[in-house]
Amino acid sequence: MSTAPAEPARADTPVIQVEGLGVALGGQQILSGIDVAVGPGEVVALLGANGSGKSTLVRALLGIVPVDSGTVRLFGQPLGAGVPWKRVGYVPQRLPAATGVPANAIEVVTSGLLTGRRLRPPRDARARAQAALEQVGMADKARRPVHELSGGQQQRVLIARALVRSPDLLVLDEPTSGIDIPTQQTFVDTVQRLHADGATVLVILHELGPFAPLIQRALVLRHGRLVHDGAPPHARDEHAEPGHDHTHPHADPETPGAGPTITIEVTP
Repeated sequence: MSTAPAEPARADTPVIQVEGLGVALGGQQILSGIDVAVGPGEVVALLGANGSGKSTLVRALLGIVPVDSGTVRLFGQPLGAGVPWKRVGYVPQRLPAATGVPANAIEVVTSGLLTGRRLRPPRDARARAQAALEQVGMADKARRPVHELSGGQQQRVLIARALVRSPDLLVLDEPTSGIDIPTQQTFVDTVQRLHADGATVLVILHELGPFAPLIQRALVLRHGRLVHDGAPPHARDEHAEPGHDHTHPHADPETPGAGPTITIEVTP
């Protein structure tokens, strides 16, 4: 008896669907009762004070941390092998410390084409990685070891690593935190192009900043609960949030390695 293949997601199926989500880590409840749906083509900001659970929520959505209760679906599929992970691009705030031989920029970007099912890059991987580096203004640094790059340059490599998949869903964790203004604008321009092509974007921010013209909707977390889902807050309200961390741009450090450390990592 044959098993019928799963039906493709309908055009109106939420890209992200969360119902009753709870996450407990180390015996502490981090998230409780999160219900949210993000539709195709939306650009959504996830806001909240430090410790509100923003990064934990994103990591739960991507299956990086275990879900204690509730459900998560991406592109209509429950978390797991059924999710089309090649359609998801993720830009973490930073990556864990590298071990072994240092990777250069194009190797890190190429690793974005690897998944749990694909452990070898496709034949056109180098060309695609070079094109992604071009999008973020880093084509001339393709052969440079990432530990020799400045913080802003490392951040550009991270976003290129997500872009190389041509994702339909792009998730960014505080991409502008402590990064120079030119790099911030590179992120915004890149997201704008992706959105124009129909991509869905979820971005964690402390404040809307240069992303403000793109943000259509804001989700605000407080103490692990969703307290706002709607129009983005005005700047004055955002700064007035209890516990708000005023994260503003700084000059891109000239000292190599001043930013987040990068290592090659296979994503889901």
